[in-house]
Amino acid sequence: MLKMKKGLAMALASVMTVAMVTGCGGGSSSSSGSADSSEGGEEVVELVFSNVTSVSGKDAGEVFKRVAEEESEGSVVVNLFPDNMLGDDRVVIETTAMGNIDIGVSSTSPLATMYADFYLFDAPYLFLSPEDAYAKLDGEVGQKILDGMESMGLKGLAFWENGFRNFTNNKVAVKTPADVRGFKVRTMENEVHIAAWTAFGANPTPMAFTELFTALQQGTVDAQENPLGIIDANKFVEVQKYVSLTQHVYTPYIVCMNLDKFNSLSEKQQNAILKAAEESTSYQRERSQELEKEILEGFEAGGTTVIELTDEEKAAWQQVVTDNNIFDLVKKKMEHPEYLDEMIAE
Repeated sequence: MLKMKKGLAMALASVMTVAMVTGCGGGSSSSSGSADSSEGGEEVVELVFSNVTSVSGKDAGEVFKRVAEEESEGSVVVNLFPDNMLGDDRVVIETTAMGNIDIGVSSTSPLATMYADFYLFDAPYLFLSPEDAYAKLDGEVGQKILDGMESMGLKGLAFWENGFRNFTNNKVAVKTPADVRGFKVRTMENEVHIAAWTAFGANPTPMAFTELFTALQQGTVDAQENPLGIIDANKFVEVQKYVSLTQHVYTPYIVCMNLDKFNSLSEKQQNAILKAAEESTSYQRERSQELEKEILEGFEAGGTTVIELTDEEKAAWQQVVTDNNIFDLVKKKMEHPEYLDEMIAE
């Protein structure tokens, strides 16, 4: 069985903060124990929803709130806390498991040490297009991964879109792995990502995200890779001339709820939450794609060179992944390595 790491204890300070926020603001009934009655006589529950900083995520949170409240006929009230107000990704999920946050949204990458099957989403070129990703995430294996979160005390509700990671640099218009040979590329402290960039011929350099802009500006690193929304929001194109749409890793957001809290709801309220998850997911993915188009148009209008790879150029990156057995490394780190093979088969 998967277990929460000792790092859980490190979130206690954030838990206290959340408890204060929810206590002062009406908050979560899981924290305050208070409840009112709706017109239909059903107990009203207030849910704390901790959301991410992306525009599509924040907009989808509003959709989630509207649908949950409408479908429950007012017996569910969702209080939104966007922009990671209640903590970073890992703290939010730990605090949701503890029950001081009711619903949390996080990128999967920082959570893989807590839930090993999330390493699947570090596999390069597992997904080849947004449509491919949606089909697989909404398929049988995606549901197994969501269901497996119950071992953490969480109800997996949905996969939202964080997006494909893309490559930026200030030297050349990168198209193939040969173009990045010797580049110092900032990566996360992630064994799979480091192994992949080493295989591509680069010099992966793990570094705190907060240090990245300055490192690019000063030439401490040559390049970085992130989804377009993050590249745009952090103004990396101010210090990077080229954006190559390598789309080498697809990272989803995970939307999850405290399992005990979900199970405490009435069937009508549970169905309202599930309906809200479904409708907000459809909206968020569509909104994410719209925003990516707008971001690319903005890059080009501002003088950044955007390089779209051909199928043959993408195949060169995929071949390196295959030749260096990167998928085998991913499977060694997963609790259920068969999920990767099953998802490929889908």
